[in-house]
Amino acid sequence: MSKLNLIQSELKAPKNQYNSFGKYKYRSCEDILEAVKPILKKHKASITLSDEVVDMGGIVTIVATATYREGSEEISVSSCAGVDPNRKGMDIAQSFGSSSSYARKYALNGLLLIDDTNDPDVTNTHGTKETFANKGVIDIGDAKWSDCLKYVVANKHLGFEAVVNALKKKYDFTPKALSEIKKQIK
Repeated sequence: MSKLNLIQSELKAPKNQYNSFGKYKYRSCEDILEAVKPILKKHKASITLSDEVVDMGGIVTIVATATYREGSEEISVSSCAGVDPNRKGMDIAQSFGSSSSYARKYALNGLLLIDDTNDPDVTNTHGTKETFANKGVIDIGDAKWSDCLKYVVANKHLGFEAVVNALKKKYDFTPKALSEIKKQIK
């Protein structure tokens, strides 16, 4: 039987970082790795991280994969993050590095069952919810909006049609709301 479930239950990765601009605590990819290394050693297992640069509908994207290995067993989880080469205050290398770190963090979260539902990366709508509300195109409540946004972020790589079809099963969107969601995916 896999020791991964033991590692997942033993892992404690506290939010030791602080964002003074947003006034919230968070954990970084490095924090997760530092917390899991001694547990992996104890259980004679390993995790490797890899990145692939892909084009997703004209958006340069980093697809990060976290792979757990224990003997001949191998389990992988991937996550992606778009790269904004024009991000203010960053050169192109920093933009790629930031996207890689972000994607790796969420690949590790998936592999190690780290719940970030209260993490600002998941709950911060970066003004999107307010914009939708002001346009009268979406009003599904804070919890449902957070779920919707989390789904869109996690599944952007599937493309607009797949994301919208999945969301339509859960939420009743107006055509205007679908247009706004499409903008968020692009």
